[in-house]
Amino acid sequence: MSIRGFDHFAITVADIEKTLHFYRGVLGAEILYEELWRAGTIPIVAIRLGGNVINVHCESKLSEPRALHPTPGSADLCFRWEAPLGHAIRLLESHHVPIEEGPVRRPAADGSPGQSVYFRDPDGNLLELLSTIPD
Repeated sequence: MSIRGFDHFAITVADIEKTLHFYRGVLGAEILYEELWRAGTIPIVAIRLGGNVINVHCESKLSEPRALHPTPGSADLCFRWEAPLGHAIRLLESHHVPIEEGPVRRPAADGSPGQSVYFRDPDGNLLELLSTIPD
């Protein structure tokens, strides 16, 4: 098999400014290509969280090619949290981000036992932080 993993994935949002504020301010994301996007040179902006890159498309200015039915709030994303989950909970609470569920036991993609906390971004996308590090 030649696939080694994801290069990036894309989400559609209603308001890119709110999305950037949330991901940068709450989760510490690095914003890629922001200057090019603001200058109108490229139609998307990208967010880097750890080794993951999320391309952010605005629902009012969708670029081609794209998903057939892009909809804000339709993503369900899980990120590995490289610290005890209690740290993630305190981070979310400090930014007044409501926790929808958790902590709950969940297996990681590699089968190791973990714990997760679930919350939502400004568009309603379900986000999960999963830690395999005991509290």
